[in-house]
Amino acid sequence: MSTITIKTPEEIKKLREGGKILAKVLRELEGAARPGVKTHELEDLAQKLIKEAGAKPSFLGYGEPPYSAALCTSVNEEVVHCIPSNREIKEGDLIGLDCGIWYKELCTDMAVTIPIGKVSAEVKKLIKVTRKALDIAINQIKPGNTIGDLGSAVQKYVEKNNFSVIRKLVGHGVGYQVHEPPRIPNFGEPGEGEILKEGMVLAIEPMVNVGSHDIEVRDNKWDIVTKDKSLSAHFEYTVVVTKNGCEILTK
Repeated sequence: MSTITIKTPEEIKKLREGGKILAKVLRELEGAARPGVKTHELEDLAQKLIKEAGAKPSFLGYGEPPYSAALCTSVNEEVVHCIPSNREIKEGDLIGLDCGIWYKELCTDMAVTIPIGKVSAEVKKLIKVTRKALDIAINQIKPGNTIGDLGSAVQKYVEKNNFSVIRKLVGHGVGYQVHEPPRIPNFGEPGEGEILKEGMVLAIEPMVNVGSHDIEVRDNKWDIVTKDKSLSAHFEYTVVVTKNGCEILTK
């Protein structure tokens, strides 16, 4: 799929239903993520909740090599796409929880980063800035604005706070597939890139590092980590471009 798709009102209604389910799954996972819990236990819970809601995981089996879980659990220096394992989350950690589902044959995507127990001032600031960056991006979304408007606003805010935005990973279209055009970088120039149109469904996802924006991929071909081992955070919503702005579907 190489063209940007416009979803119909009926499809948007289904995506809204799926988005509500996904947001509820993420809320429950947030509540379960505490010191001493292993990331594979969060995976087991995610699969259970998705099945109970009548949905299917969209990450499981996705890509090459096929992703082996329904959930991504990225801790501290891990950025995104980290496969749940025996890793135990500890007091002072931060963890990114990223999940996608199929519901009524349409796909939504969402991520949050949360603190585990008492955390440092740096962790608190990183989470706060990344979360705010998502709001800033969403405030740029309306017909006629461009993807560059969105990326520029995020980049300026993050860099003003002395953090960096990742360059090699981007947000994306979503709905018919897990990843669709357009690519949505968290950096850029105002007025550049594709023009936003009513009915586009987008996964907006700032990824922010405390240190350099450089990343590397571990040997399993999925886990992405910061090259300098600095902390990283990630927030994501699925949104639809509306007549006057946008609506968050994963709320």
